[in-house]
Amino acid sequence: MFTGLIEELGIIRRTSGSGNGTGLVISAREVLRDLKIGDSIAVSGPCLTVADVGRDSFTAWAMPETIKKTNLSSLSVGQKVNLERAMTLGGRMGGHLVSGHIDAVVTLTGRQTQGGAILLSFTAPGSMLRYIVTKGSVALDGVSLTVVAVDETGFSVGLIPHTTAQTTLGQKESGSLINLELDLIAKYVEKMLEPRLDGIDDHKEAITMATLQEKGYL
Repeated sequence: MFTGLIEELGIIRRTSGSGNGTGLVISAREVLRDLKIGDSIAVSGPCLTVADVGRDSFTAWAMPETIKKTNLSSLSVGQKVNLERAMTLGGRMGGHLVSGHIDAVVTLTGRQTQGGAILLSFTAPGSMLRYIVTKGSVALDGVSLTVVAVDETGFSVGLIPHTTAQTTLGQKESGSLINLELDLIAKYVEKMLEPRLDGIDDHKEAITMATLQEKGYL
């Protein structure tokens, strides 16, 4: 589990691919302090397993499915990535619960400066938007962010100057593909509230995220 608070920006030093997946050699500093082989680390969102640790870099391995479902396939040598080690029990929960399992890759469609902040707009399919609510949380390229607004076609988030400077999101331009992880709690709540299709609940109205919002629960 992660919090969505980025510890540092790493730099892709080398990539190597095979039928079994892709290895990423990433230059880093802060996350190397207690990193061990087998540890989990979020690399711009996806949770990867550490395969090797060097003096100034580490190697993480991404399975073919991870490459297929995320934007990791577009990474190139010299590109920066957001890094976060797995959270520890007893640590501060400054962001929100993030699993490192990407739900979709969304497209950045707008970038607007508002005072000292930057407003980023994204398109997303309806199947994803049902889990996104205004003032709720999402993780974008591993960064925990608060939703500013959501409509039937997409959503927007705001970046404060610190986030702009300390993550890769501050450099993203329109058309960029971004890893999206939805709110874990929202997905569990929906699952628990789904009516049982056993004939008993057939007459009842299905409970959806939209229904909960309409009734004032969200």
